[in-house]
Amino acid sequence: MKGYIHSTESCGTVDGPGIRFVVFFQGCPMRCLYCHNPDTWKVNVGNQMSVDEILKMYESKAEFYKNGGITCTGGEPMLQIDFLIELFETCQEKNIHTCLDTSGITFNENPEYLKKLNRLLKSTNLVMLDIKHIDNEEHKKLTSQPNDKILKFAKYVDEQGVDIWIRHVVVPTITQNDEYLYRLGQFIATLKNIKALDVLPYHTMGVPKYESIGMEYPLKGIHPLDKDDAVQARKIVLKGMKDELNRH
Repeated sequence: MKGYIHSTESCGTVDGPGIRFVVFFQGCPMRCLYCHNPDTWKVNVGNQMSVDEILKMYESKAEFYKNGGITCTGGEPMLQIDFLIELFETCQEKNIHTCLDTSGITFNENPEYLKKLNRLLKSTNLVMLDIKHIDNEEHKKLTSQPNDKILKFAKYVDEQGVDIWIRHVVVPTITQNDEYLYRLGQFIATLKNIKALDVLPYHTMGVPKYESIGMEYPLKGIHPLDKDDAVQARKIVLKGMKDELNRH
């Protein structure tokens, strides 16, 4: 089996614990306005690679990753769930730490899908889940997709006992909103296996990519978020979590 791979990165430091080999999968159903990899959106294009080819690249620098592992990101890696299962199960056999960086958008309750998902999660050490927006209507505006599947996915992963690392980007005028941040915290408090929370400041590093592929950047005019504002946003999320936990 081969997967459609956009690219790989040999020194990922923000893609899970330790230094990691990062595999960018091709294809994504989301259209996030601040996406800095719009060239990963199209499905069934890109380099076709086998699990052996990916692991050969990893193993050439294996000593480098002794406190890290492999992270699959994208795009949306779960669009290629069969290939992802094969890759992660092989990693598990080789005792390589696996991290799935996903939006959770592919989640559904079809029994066949859940069977595959259960198999995937058994060989997944960590799920990095990007929650783009806690409000469903605002999520549609931001990503072109509703968020109900994403929140159900978070609950499902949590029920399976898999560690979760939540990431949330704070965008001025969009997610930089006390009510939404507080509600996000309330939701996160319902999950038992949260291992980390990253509240990240919006940046404009993706702008040159859009220009290089002839696309107009959707958030033109919105300035990067100040790091202090991101710290304040995280405090509001944590307050939502604390207040929700105190209610129970």
